[in-house]
Amino acid sequence: MGHVMAEYVGYRARDGVAVLEIDNPPVNALSQAVRQALLRAFERASDDTSVHAIVLIGTGRAFSAGADIREFDQPSAEPSLPELCDALEASTKPVVACLHGAALGGGYELALAAHGRLALAGTRIGFPEINLGLLPGAGGTQRFPRVAGIDAAVELMLSGKPVTLKEPMEHSFVDGLVEGDLLSAGIALAHALREDPLKPTKDRREAFADGMAYQAAIARARSSVSSHPTRAAAAIVDCLEAASLLPFRAGLALERDLFLELRETNEAAALRHAFLAVREAVKPREGLPAGRAIQKVGLIGGGLMGAGIAVTCLDAGCSVQLLEKSADAAVTARTRVEGIYDRAIARGRLTEAARNARLARLNCTANLPDIARCELVLECVDEDAALKTRLLSDAGAVMASDAILASNTSYSDIDMLAKASGRPDRFVGLHFFAPAHVQALVEVGVGSDTAPEVEATAMAFATALGKKPIRVTATEGLLANRLLAAYRLAADGCLARGATPYEVDEAMRAYGFGIGPYESFDLSGLDISAAFRASYAELRGGRRFDIADLLCQEGRLGQKTGRGFYIYDDAKDPRRGREDDALLAMIDAERERRGYEAQSLKPYAIQEACLLAMMNEGGRLLDEGIAERAGDIDVVMIFGFGFPRHRGGPMKAAELSGLLRHLRRLEDLARRDPFWTPSETLREAVKNGNRFSAVL
Repeated sequence: MGHVMAEYVGYRARDGVAVLEIDNPPVNALSQAVRQALLRAFERASDDTSVHAIVLIGTGRAFSAGADIREFDQPSAEPSLPELCDALEASTKPVVACLHGAALGGGYELALAAHGRLALAGTRIGFPEINLGLLPGAGGTQRFPRVAGIDAAVELMLSGKPVTLKEPMEHSFVDGLVEGDLLSAGIALAHALREDPLKPTKDRREAFADGMAYQAAIARARSSVSSHPTRAAAAIVDCLEAASLLPFRAGLALERDLFLELRETNEAAALRHAFLAVREAVKPREGLPAGRAIQKVGLIGGGLMGAGIAVTCLDAGCSVQLLEKSADAAVTARTRVEGIYDRAIARGRLTEAARNARLARLNCTANLPDIARCELVLECVDEDAALKTRLLSDAGAVMASDAILASNTSYSDIDMLAKASGRPDRFVGLHFFAPAHVQALVEVGVGSDTAPEVEATAMAFATALGKKPIRVTATEGLLANRLLAAYRLAADGCLARGATPYEVDEAMRAYGFGIGPYESFDLSGLDISAAFRASYAELRGGRRFDIADLLCQEGRLGQKTGRGFYIYDDAKDPRRGREDDALLAMIDAERERRGYEAQSLKPYAIQEACLLAMMNEGGRLLDEGIAERAGDIDVVMIFGFGFPRHRGGPMKAAELSGLLRHLRRLEDLARRDPFWTPSETLREAVKNGNRFSAVL
């Protein structure tokens, strides 16, 4: 058996079969260098008279997770993935693809061009391209419906979600599942195909036999994507329809043209940015020591936030000591955690056995010494600085000297809390978003004295919980609430100018947010951020038009009191709000009292004001060194507050719509209100090519 290793692709001969091994860790992305090496290895196997068949396999943890996304912002480089797929499909020697781990996007398209496909049980297959504003661009829309039918093609390509191949086989995504030696099975299939070849994917027409059923599925798909935020969804449906109507080569040409067209859209650029920004943001800083693995977690406070964090820790395999102020409160906290799990069981997301195993690692207690052996203790009580200070001081006194103490605060001064803990070097902020067992974002607030090992451990801990940790230099409000405060001030400014809260909410939903700002404020509670709203406005020197303060004075705190910006009196759905004429009269009276003249604001003007405020506050956070990258701002807004991902976050959205234009608009607004004074980061970005990345 000959064995030659080349960069990116290994080549060896075994029993007359050439084995090509993709070797580009960690997920065997099909970069230009990999494609080039694959084509060279394939041509070598094709020319070798001692080779009768070819097996394609991946090293490491995946067959291939698809294209290298970083290349999408660069000119196309040969060989393209479609060219590589065409070469495999046209081979006169049988080609077998052996899949394991993940075969996603271009990785699975490569396998579809082979003459046979095997996979280890548990392999994930899918087409995530729609999540990047794209369509499968290497033959996937033409080959996959021929293999799996139109219903599977619509489901996988429009959802972007992978499926896991399990026994028994319920689909034809591959030609067989393997439990043991995948390579040996692939070689055996390659030999078998010499004697009894499978019909090439491009020639399979059985999926199109019932043309009426196929077109009905296309019609349903077209209807379902009518409101999709990107153009990719409709383009995918067009290509799937073409697969049944056009000759194969014409279908491939249409697919490629649409892929290249989509790649240049703002939506695709924004989605690529969001993907890469997350990947960059969650990395620990260079030079940090390795973080410790945390297994024993203490939580102080078992309210909604504490219960959600407890579930998150239990799901990750940690043991949890949940400390409450009394025995009765500890019982209530456990009931709250059990309720989350009971709802998961009712929805079919968890088994009773799994629930019981998790709860066996939970101890709800009112006894302070029970947290003494925890490796990390996290305070997660209400935003009351005096209460937090006392609880952290008490906890720090009983914990081991090398244990980490943390606060879930989103508003308090982390350095002040660190000092109160008695162990400022072992203290860090860990701000979870509610509900903590659902939301992915965690802000890691690093104080002035936080030790590097503690920072690294906090980042690793959040990652182990399945979260997306963002490092933030400690400041009041961290990143998220500073950005939210700017958003609120801009929205309130729209009210002062004449918009209603309901018009603002509608405009921001139209922009792509799941809910508008005033719906969001009612959800979280208007009293939660009252003090921070005031301090932020003072910090920025902006004019406040804070109707929320007036509502708080009347006890209208949002959903929890049944009234806020909306009225919540629907017995069937207490979270569903309706508009309130009395509130509109209150806003009119406040405008009149302040001498503001109401005018009609178009949705675009509302959207522009809110985007400018978020982007400019992001620039200030970069000016101050609170955030490390513009991408971190975008990640926080996308995962923390539902900023539409297909717009890339406020920093990327501003780039795509023109930073110079936004700078000029801010300069004009700042003549009347210092809140709009442009950040230095924005000014530098304009000077350096209208890109924030150019100055960071």
